[in-house]
Amino acid sequence: MALYIGEQGSPFAVSLAYAAFSFGLFVFAPVWGAIADITGRRRAILVGTALLSTLAVAPLTVTASVPLQIACRGLFAVFTAGFQSVILTIVSESGGESGRGRSIGFYSSARSSGAISGRLFVGYLVGLLVPTDLYLVVVGLGLAATLLTLRVRDPTPPSGATLTAGRLLREVRSRLLPGGARRELFERTGLGWLYVGIVLRNMTEKGFISVVPVFLVADVGLSNVVMGAVLAVSPAVRVVSMYGFGRLSDSIGRKKLIVGGLAGSGVQALVAVLALVPDGRLARIGISSTAFVVHAVTFSMLTVGTIAFVADVAPVDRESELMGLRSTARGLGGVLGPLVVGVLATRFDYATAFVCTSVLAFVAAGLVGRTLTESFSPE
Repeated sequence: MALYIGEQGSPFAVSLAYAAFSFGLFVFAPVWGAIADITGRRRAILVGTALLSTLAVAPLTVTASVPLQIACRGLFAVFTAGFQSVILTIVSESGGESGRGRSIGFYSSARSSGAISGRLFVGYLVGLLVPTDLYLVVVGLGLAATLLTLRVRDPTPPSGATLTAGRLLREVRSRLLPGGARRELFERTGLGWLYVGIVLRNMTEKGFISVVPVFLVADVGLSNVVMGAVLAVSPAVRVVSMYGFGRLSDSIGRKKLIVGGLAGSGVQALVAVLALVPDGRLARIGISSTAFVVHAVTFSMLTVGTIAFVADVAPVDRESELMGLRSTARGLGGVLGPLVVGVLATRFDYATAFVCTSVLAFVAAGLVGRTLTESFSPE
């Protein structure tokens, strides 16, 4: 999508598509989390949001104008916010307390396997198919994934509570503006500051990711196929690193992984800028690929550490809520980051934008390192 929009619009339009996606996560993650915690029907939500997120892309099989692509990206996020919150709760509870990190790592590794296949596949097809045909392939894959979710087993206990509009509004309000016991959990564990750190980190990360395909092609000088291969480096490494850090988190705890993952996002952006230094094509490809190795390792550290930490400190009846707030924090950073990068890239260039926003990731690492309380002590 970034390439298609970049061919027709400005860097700001490219970043706006990612901001629309992040805005959907930001607004609707707490809504889906509340529905899941109130009803306990996580499997039904999983299947429903998988189907609806697929249908959100369907209009692009007819026409793929820039405004419609941005709108569909935002609508897709509305439903994928529910899918992400619910699947993370199911996965973390499936592993139990002692094997939670490994369970999360295995899930994240499988997700990365899909990401590498998708990026390589799309990098190849983008030069062969017109946009509407490529989006038709995406819809077909989404429908196949929806069928597979029917086989997922939910280990969490059913609630049996009745969902009403009034209760849903109260739950969402209390999640976004916590008080009393809810706020005490944030303060005691440092969870509130972790969410702040995620916002800052995602301003760096999502701002970078929103425009990096265009940066690699337009500034670094890579072809579309090579660009797709470079982007696939990260999920390829994450297939191994996610599972490895999942096991490691059950041995050394969560905090070290979280802080390292936050700082790594800033390092990744700076390494990508270094790809502009050499003149040789192979050197530029190598440095660009290195940036995505850094991305894979630090993303794995942060994802596994954060999800395991939230699952450690969350009461059972609030786990989907707190997983949803993680998505909300990511969404807020994802709204602001692409907009900031888009403005800076339009005013200056992509490299300047990456350097400026990398500072936010380092600030996030320092903040969380000082405030977060370790949640897991291996025996």
